[in-house]
Amino acid sequence: MIAGLAAYLWWGLVPVYFKAVAAVSPLEVLAHRIVWALVLLAVWLGLRGQLAGLAAAAPGGVARLGILASTALIAVNWLGFIWAVVTDRVLEASLGYFINPLVNVLLGMLILGERLRRLQWISVGLAAAGVILLAATRTEGLPWLALLLAFSFAFYGLLRKVSPVDAGSGLLAEVTLLAPAALGLLAWRAVRGDLAFGGDMKTSLLLVAAGPVTAVPLLLFVAAARRLPYGTIGFLQYVAPSLQFVLAVAVFGEPFGVPQAAAFGLIWFALLLFSIDMRRALGARVTDQPRARAARSTCSR
Repeated sequence: MIAGLAAYLWWGLVPVYFKAVAAVSPLEVLAHRIVWALVLLAVWLGLRGQLAGLAAAAPGGVARLGILASTALIAVNWLGFIWAVVTDRVLEASLGYFINPLVNVLLGMLILGERLRRLQWISVGLAAAGVILLAATRTEGLPWLALLLAFSFAFYGLLRKVSPVDAGSGLLAEVTLLAPAALGLLAWRAVRGDLAFGGDMKTSLLLVAAGPVTAVPLLLFVAAARRLPYGTIGFLQYVAPSLQFVLAVAVFGEPFGVPQAAAFGLIWFALLLFSIDMRRALGARVTDQPRARAARSTCSR
């Protein structure tokens, strides 16, 4: 429980880190995130003797196309989040991660053929109404950044769900594939003379910290996911966008008026119904298991 909570608290507070490097180009921050996460994950998995799991994601492996697609999606998601923070749109980023669980349900129906229960349909409808209301009251129109974060992470999660590669090795494969482009970008900026890394000690150390900022919460999450019930993980996922919401409004001073309150209210109500439905489904599953065992025992006599 502690590891899972720590992971989501970390993700919830991570805008503070990206605000600290806001003077650096988002593309350079992304490049450092990739490079230093690669170093940290390679060392971690190497010490644990888990680098062999990377073979399943190698170019000849069955997971090749999935890893290539998930690599593109996670790069888009990371850059989108960095962009949201440095352009003072943390509130919109939190919206994206609030609606992400509902997008997951929608993708499960459209792609995996899963059937939605009544409360799930209502939740998806309310969330869509919230997004439409926000779009109608914004001069910018649709909250495209929130939708980008929600859908890119939902598709990423879907690909990782069906991948034979474990989470740690999968992320290592993704950052390994991204590393040449990241190193090329850093070299190009160095030649142009506008590379932030190396300019001063504080900025350089902050950019190196992009590695643990990326990798540590994932490792905590993986450790928690192995021990905690799926339902607990489902409820913990609201910790991160809730913290991001508080930071956006109370710390970063982003505008939050009546239209935003109404839109977020619809989405929060949708999440409440979604959580109630998830709890009922988990309760029914737990109740049905002893009955199924009893039925099998009766039939075997």
